[in-house]
Amino acid sequence: MKLEFNPELLKEYGIELTLEQYQKNQEKTVVVGMSGGVDSSVCALLMKLQGYRTIGLFMKNWDETLPDGHCTADIDYQDVIKVCERLDVPYYSVNFVQEYWDNVFSEFLDDYRAGFTPNPDILCNREIKFKVFYQRAKLLGADYLATGHYCQLEGTILKKGADQNKDQSYFLYAVEKEVFKDVIFPIGHLPKPKVRELAARFDLATKVKKDSTGICFIGERNFKDFLSSYIQKNQGNFVDLNGKVLGPHDGVCFYTLGQRKGLGIGGPGEAWFVVDKDYTKNEVVLAQGDDHPALYSDGLSANQMNWFARPAQNEFKARAKVRYRQTEQPCTVKILDDGSIDLVFDAPQRAITHRQSVVLYLGELCIGGGIINDVKPNYFVLKKDLPSNAHE
Repeated sequence: MKLEFNPELLKEYGIELTLEQYQKNQEKTVVVGMSGGVDSSVCALLMKLQGYRTIGLFMKNWDETLPDGHCTADIDYQDVIKVCERLDVPYYSVNFVQEYWDNVFSEFLDDYRAGFTPNPDILCNREIKFKVFYQRAKLLGADYLATGHYCQLEGTILKKGADQNKDQSYFLYAVEKEVFKDVIFPIGHLPKPKVRELAARFDLATKVKKDSTGICFIGERNFKDFLSSYIQKNQGNFVDLNGKVLGPHDGVCFYTLGQRKGLGIGGPGEAWFVVDKDYTKNEVVLAQGDDHPALYSDGLSANQMNWFARPAQNEFKARAKVRYRQTEQPCTVKILDDGSIDLVFDAPQRAITHRQSVVLYLGELCIGGGIINDVKPNYFVLKKDLPSNAHE
């Protein structure tokens, strides 16, 4: 399919482009990270529509065969081929299975074995998509790498995607700032329905393909069963806050703070939730009620900070979130002498979890983030009642 300069169409989708800019773009090469999904397919389409010399690059990071004998990565690559051929875009495939295992998955498993619940998507973006994959794109002659993340950039400062339901800035906070000077997020300014609309308008093979979910490159599955393939079960006890044994569990590593489902603990009263984990005793501590004071804390400490726009003051107001689906919450941040931060929320937050990430925002800008290494005492320990403004 021949795609010509069409400023009216681009304007429909929020892109202002002059003929002069279009002609300049023809001198630049963009490698598009293609997953076989609709988002990356539309990225390739938009780069092509803006005149860039466009190359599709698919990466295989996980080996798995379905019950019917087909490889999931091979199925996705076939969709990449269909889209690229439709757009008249050259395409390549690279294998990073070993790099993914060494730099992402092994660390993910180590954290789980230690009783933590890390977020592999953050590590995957830092170590794979915007490091080894970025480097491979450069070897192909790329001036820019384009990906289907719902994010935007102001210079090298990360900005939230326009679609608040799809914003992925939380997952990209750990990427090295310098990389962003050569990165484009073509769909970051669009709502998801517009992306689907573009895919249908140009009859791309992925136009109705379901969005991928679950762990980065591994997908959605029964998480406990999946982990059990790599981590041996170590039976211990569920206990309440008074130490009373409630029943057996399969190992501290299989449960996360705030978890309700999959505990197998019934009885009268409200549902049980995980409020703490004691790895030395192999105990998972439960309490009843999703608003139990043991689930709430005023703040945290974080290290391994990565900054896109570090404030000039060592103490400042910001908004932060401690999990992907959380709305950013107002807080006060203090940068300590060793580079770590101490953060206090305006209102207590639910299920702040060690080794997960806290990400900081000023308005629409993501200014940085780090790994939670300490959580302030919960309201049950403090013997305090929850205020009415406590947040999920």
